[in-house]
Amino acid sequence: MKPVIALVGRPNVGKSTLFNRLTRSRDALVADLPGLTRDRHYGEGRIGERPFLVIDTGGFEPVAKTGIMHEMAKQTKQAVAEADAVIFLVDGRQGITPHDKTISDFLRKTGRPVLLVINKAEGMKYTSVAADFYELGMGDPNVISAAHGDGVHDLVAEALDLATNREVEEEVTDEDVHHGVKIAIVGRPNVGKSTLVNTLLGEERVIAFDLPGTTRDSIEIPFERGGKHYTLIDTAGIRRRGKVFEAVEKFSVVKTLQSISEANVVLLLLDAQQDISEQDAHIAGFILESGRALVVGVNKWDGLDTDKRDAIKRDLERKLNFLSFAKFHFISALKGTGIAPLMKSIDAAYAAAMIKLPTPKLTRALEEAVEHQQPRRKGSVRPKLRYAHQGGQNPPIVVIHGNALEAVDDNYKRYLEKHFRETFSLVGTPLRIEFRSSKNPFAGAGK
Repeated sequence: MKPVIALVGRPNVGKSTLFNRLTRSRDALVADLPGLTRDRHYGEGRIGERPFLVIDTGGFEPVAKTGIMHEMAKQTKQAVAEADAVIFLVDGRQGITPHDKTISDFLRKTGRPVLLVINKAEGMKYTSVAADFYELGMGDPNVISAAHGDGVHDLVAEALDLATNREVEEEVTDEDVHHGVKIAIVGRPNVGKSTLVNTLLGEERVIAFDLPGTTRDSIEIPFERGGKHYTLIDTAGIRRRGKVFEAVEKFSVVKTLQSISEANVVLLLLDAQQDISEQDAHIAGFILESGRALVVGVNKWDGLDTDKRDAIKRDLERKLNFLSFAKFHFISALKGTGIAPLMKSIDAAYAAAMIKLPTPKLTRALEEAVEHQQPRRKGSVRPKLRYAHQGGQNPPIVVIHGNALEAVDDNYKRYLEKHFRETFSLVGTPLRIEFRSSKNPFAGAGK
């Protein structure tokens, strides 16, 4: 599981600036939790080969009793509870404040590993900027500039070391359990995730048990269906070991993001009796960005009249049109209707995500696409697409080589994606295309 780092501090100490630097863009944001303040955000970061999740929180006032500051404090406390390590930001220009002391007292009581970080320290000597903050009793502070990036890499590396050390991992060998296809069932609370889990586990009466996960008790549940092995990655709040459970639906963004990252196939569950929300679209967008294979289940379909069903389908087409590569299934988790076709699509999506595409066949498909429609000229230059090979799986990556490929526009890239999908029957998985232009050996000659 990806470690989780929470950014905590009073208002205007630079948490969002650091968040943007760690995620490289606010486009990486996943969700503003509905009904709550818009000051707790989630994103993905990476240093080297080490990926992680980061939580940006609002200005923290632990003692606030009412109003928006109280709501923001609740959000920050939840973020700390979800985190493996906490980065406590203070302002080096402003110096230590009573507010900082209150926050440090709170963080000390949580038991979470905490790194004290002095921000906005560009151009300042370490000894002078750090001296006051030893009063907080949180060890040697890190001194950074989130705006300029000074010290950020080393800070994150240290935070990840703390987060990783906090996890208690138990090795499970391949002989212990057949993992099979890993399926993450994700969605908003009360869409029927637990009901679907119980239906999948109970229908064949195959033994189900959970494996030890991270400190947040992420649970994997192996099961067998139709002679095939699968593993459900729980996002439905399942907690009781060794039982088919009744669980209170609990929505955790961190848990959902981690489960998506761990899965081979994601099953996005929607509620046919509720409107498609912005939260549903955010989760779907994250699945797409993560490159995971996807199947969409629209639950509670039973009992709806024809007009209502037609309206829901129009709404899905309008709001989730960017998921056109995925299969949609209309099911009843409670009654077990539509489950067999759903599982068939999960198998197909996994096969598409893990497909091996031989270079000769890819190149032939590329030649057919170019023969049918060439890329547009850009000025006096027309891109030349010469050959293609596979650059990765889950999702499949097609790497195209040629000349002047930087001139290929987005419309033509979408055309190529559609052509490869149709040629290789890639249903249920995102497909990524990368262009690599050859260098002109005569460039600059004769000058």
